[in-house]
Amino acid sequence: MEEQPAEQDQPAFQTVYILLLSLSHFVHDVYSSFLSPLLPLLIEKLSLSLTQAGFLAAVMQLPALMNPILGLIADRVSLRYFVILAPMLTAVPMSLIGLAPTYGVLLLLLFFAGISIALFHVPAPVMIARMAGAKKGRGMSFFMTGGELARMIGPLVAVAGVSLLGLRGFWPIMSVGMATSGLLFYRFKNVNLSFHNRKNRASLATTFAHMRHILMPLAMILVARSFMHGSLTAFLPTFIQRQSGNIWMGGFALALFEAAGVAGVLAAGSLSDYLGRRRMLLISLVCAPVTLAAFVLGGGWIRAMALSATGLMLLSTTPVMLALVQEHAGDSPAAANGMFMMTAFVARSTVVVLVGLIADHTNLETTYLISAAAGLVAIPFIFMLPGRKP
Repeated sequence: MEEQPAEQDQPAFQTVYILLLSLSHFVHDVYSSFLSPLLPLLIEKLSLSLTQAGFLAAVMQLPALMNPILGLIADRVSLRYFVILAPMLTAVPMSLIGLAPTYGVLLLLLFFAGISIALFHVPAPVMIARMAGAKKGRGMSFFMTGGELARMIGPLVAVAGVSLLGLRGFWPIMSVGMATSGLLFYRFKNVNLSFHNRKNRASLATTFAHMRHILMPLAMILVARSFMHGSLTAFLPTFIQRQSGNIWMGGFALALFEAAGVAGVLAAGSLSDYLGRRRMLLISLVCAPVTLAAFVLGGGWIRAMALSATGLMLLSTTPVMLALVQEHAGDSPAAANGMFMMTAFVARSTVVVLVGLIADHTNLETTYLISAAAGLVAIPFIFMLPGRKP
């Protein structure tokens, strides 16, 4: 039997506020998902190699190195205004990437967007965990569904915006992010969303020592998973566009992958409340490499079904891991989440550069098969995670 979270003395599931934070996650991640579908156009405009293209995603993730520090601060003071302002702070640079005249300016815009992404993703899941009570898996599913819906719709928004306004002219789309931050400020200005503990003085070293039995296996799982996740989210539109010659097909393929992920994310967190976190991770990470290989080797409807199955299995792991971290975080939930998010972002950004390098020396088909094989490495580390206590 795996560990069942105790439900006594837990606050009620606060649906309204969880849905509002999930909405902010949706709008925020619509903008942060613009890079991948527009990458073929940016590659053509700036004459980039796939290694340089992969480095764009890495630079966007670079501010995640601040996540443990942000988490340490968030455990002691409220950072809710960073969550409220994040849709605007991310919308502005991501809406300007089409105007970037050089590779250096593009890197700078993505770095600023990455800072906003880091400021959002550290405190927001901890707020969700506190407002979800004993149903942390369900709360994380709601929250991550907002993000996965955004990554499903975001590519279509980006491609539609560029098709209607041009790569240099779609910048006014930032207004939606600005309006969303205004709405969140209005709704949350008189609501106490704090989760910090001013008496907590645990250092990052102490928090890591307490969480090491969780974070070390998760780090290895994240690295193995990142070969599949990073290669698909960064290069799927480029892969499809090179095969079909149609940027719309690339955007639709990424939307299909993310749409399946929405279903996986929505179901997996709640299922893990009952089946156990470790069991859900095992199911997902056994199936995902198989379906990714089927996507590469198949064709027609088989390829579409395999891509959907890969999204369903691969993306469902995030709310399960977030819930697992929060259950074992003790008095430092934000610092623990910051360490996890830093590990996740660094693993993905590093692997994406490596994937781009492999693709430059082989091709994307071979790279995807290598990524599927690398994903299998995660399986033994799942058994190192703590199980349920009787």
